[in-house]
Amino acid sequence: MSVEAPPSASDQLDRLRDWFRGNGWSPFPFQERAWAAQAEGSSGLIHVPTGAGKTYAAFLRGLAEIVAEAEANGGGADGIRVLYITPLRAVSRDIAKAMRRPIDDLELPVSLETRTGDTSSSVRAKQRDRLPNVLITTPESLCLLLTQEKASDRFGGLSLVILDEWHELLASKRGSQTELALTRLRAFSGRVRTWALSATIANTLDAAQAAAGAGSAPEIVSAELERPVHIDAVIPEPVSKIPWAGHLGLVMLDDLLARLDPAISTLVFCNTRSQAERWFHAIQHERPSWTPVTALHHGSIDRDERERIEAGLKDGTLRLVVATSSLDLGVDFSPVERVVQVGSPKGLARLMQRAGRAGHRPCEECSILCVPTHGMELVEIAAVRRGLEAGRLEPRDPESKPLDVLAQHMVTCALGGGFEPDALFRQIRSAASYRTLTRDDFDWTLHLVEHGGGTLRAYPEYCKIVPDESGVYRVPDRRIAQVHRMNVGTITGDSSIPIRFVAGRSLGSIEERFVGLLRPGERFVFAGKVLSFVRMHDGTALVRKASGTTTYTPHWAGTRLPISESMSQEVRDTLEAAGGGDRSTPELDAAAGLVKAQARMSRVPRADQLLVELTTTREGRHLFLFPFEGRLVHGGLAALLAYRVTRDRSSTLSIAFNDYGLELLGPEGYPFEEHLSPELFTDERLVEDTLGSVNLSELAKLRFRDIARVAGLVFQQFPGGKKRGRQLSASSSLIFDVLTDFDPDHLLLAQARREVMERQFEQSRLKRLLARLRGSEMVVVETDRPTPLGFPLIIERTGGQLSSETILQRLAKMRTAWEVE
Repeated sequence: MSVEAPPSASDQLDRLRDWFRGNGWSPFPFQERAWAAQAEGSSGLIHVPTGAGKTYAAFLRGLAEIVAEAEANGGGADGIRVLYITPLRAVSRDIAKAMRRPIDDLELPVSLETRTGDTSSSVRAKQRDRLPNVLITTPESLCLLLTQEKASDRFGGLSLVILDEWHELLASKRGSQTELALTRLRAFSGRVRTWALSATIANTLDAAQAAAGAGSAPEIVSAELERPVHIDAVIPEPVSKIPWAGHLGLVMLDDLLARLDPAISTLVFCNTRSQAERWFHAIQHERPSWTPVTALHHGSIDRDERERIEAGLKDGTLRLVVATSSLDLGVDFSPVERVVQVGSPKGLARLMQRAGRAGHRPCEECSILCVPTHGMELVEIAAVRRGLEAGRLEPRDPESKPLDVLAQHMVTCALGGGFEPDALFRQIRSAASYRTLTRDDFDWTLHLVEHGGGTLRAYPEYCKIVPDESGVYRVPDRRIAQVHRMNVGTITGDSSIPIRFVAGRSLGSIEERFVGLLRPGERFVFAGKVLSFVRMHDGTALVRKASGTTTYTPHWAGTRLPISESMSQEVRDTLEAAGGGDRSTPELDAAAGLVKAQARMSRVPRADQLLVELTTTREGRHLFLFPFEGRLVHGGLAALLAYRVTRDRSSTLSIAFNDYGLELLGPEGYPFEEHLSPELFTDERLVEDTLGSVNLSELAKLRFRDIARVAGLVFQQFPGGKKRGRQLSASSSLIFDVLTDFDPDHLLLAQARREVMERQFEQSRLKRLLARLRGSEMVVVETDRPTPLGFPLIIERTGGQLSSETILQRLAKMRTAWEVE
């Protein structure tokens, strides 16, 4: 009697194709290509538009293999086979729902669970004994799993890793952390394939290489699926309502409200949490009848409240949600029909990502309504449309061998079964972010976690790992192990503290610095509510509901988003077209008044020109430059130029910068003209001049705080409590000062300085900008008064000293003068 062979993975995949057809679908060619590549053992990147079915393209072949293994065994597959990594734990529920659908519909013998910071203690306890066949997790939770002593056994059967929203992780330390975790998983299981998913990335080969590992030959699966993005803008009547400076845009509130319908499910995106708070509060004030269907969503709001809002969007009970990037990624809110962007998106990929939240279905056109907050944003909106029509997106570049992340990973590996240095070095070099890591860098980092380095070796808490008789490094101290597990995965984190009502209900978290400035009884807006500060108690801000109105809103760490490098080029090209009379779009037509005023008072620069304006006012002598390269790089350029022009002629200059240009303000008669030559923009001695232009030591000390936390030199959490931000700052500052005095060549100090240069001033982009400016035609114009491009820079510099009313009055007065023929 013959025994029929159990169905193979290919047979099970045919069964899943039948499931597709039963749901009225047909697999896309890119999904078939992804399944075939996985069958051949390949790793790579799936790069297709939002809503096209990337999850099933990455998952179904792995699911078929699990089912085939289960049926061959006559039971279920033993242990984890598929690991799905998402950058946001909030989307794990949606991912799990999509992945469970074929499992539940076909009653497949496959277990699927999530593991994030929100997972209950009972589920975590179960997972300590046995992992499911399919696990959805975050980079941080994966690192915690890798600290388990039997991690190699737990992940020994792993065959597929899926990296969701890879573009979001790639260009950050969380991406480096994920890459290191992948090298560990590949060491545990030689058959792991890694597939990254993204809809919005330009450098696909780099992204695929980072996912698959250095030295591999990754596959890139893409598709000619058209998902057009339709961009519209709110143009008020009269157009003069749009201010020519500012970033909140609340003067556009009535015009937006006229185009909103609470019966239509809508997401209103803002670029910052403070802006979202202000817009949500204003909408509630103007449309109180909409309150039952309106909500606010951002990362500092309590998790239970965020989950309630997300559920309301899906079931239709909430139809107007003001949000930040907390709802950018991966969440399938199919009921959402409209997306609004308040202010410029500042990047091509960001706008495409947000537009894709509406009509989250394959090949369906998505649209987005942009609300300009000032006149130049009309040009930005037109520029975004041009860029997307040309198919341009921003690249995402991985971090370069951050040693703080490596130090954390070493302790994780020592806990998770131990490591032998030569083998771990080979593993780490297989990560794209660490392919240039030298053995000296590796040994220095090993010495740091083994002995605390040369300076801290006298303190037992910095001696974290020791080799056993066979040379395998392990963590011998139970408390060190406990502290590491409590802090593992910590890559980002600002100085935030819990905020709750006196009665006890949590509202979320709020920046510690903001609370430190509050007086008892002072009112402010948070989570869309007017609150009154009561007191601090056990590291928690206690508040009560308050009546009345206020515009006092928390400002979280960080700055307004700068325009991306790709968008910078589009803005220059679009402004040149507008200067030539192009009014072919509603935005350029609306911006015509600003453009004409600029042309009349000065010049509208071509894309290959650098406009320089010189103006004398009661404040002194102003130099305005307009490279249109983004606020961060302009900040670095302003400091650099101020240093260079005052090197030979001592003077104190004030600086200001925004996305379009920069201002240097000197005393009356200051001879800026003497310095206006291509040599001013040389990149010779760039590092030395930049170091001379800023207080690098203080900036590096601030940056070192995060590096020290990641590397395990200071701890955010420890048994029995949690350190507050000020405690962390004090601890890290002390270590920084000790290392500066006694170990100035410490590699983490060098990393802090390097990160300041790159993150604070975008140094690599600054070098490219200097090369562009040297090759540009310099157009120098002496103006009678600040122009429409220059005056916003004065507002940027003096805004902290003026009331909002005074600023608006000055803007109105200047605009009247500009518009006089």
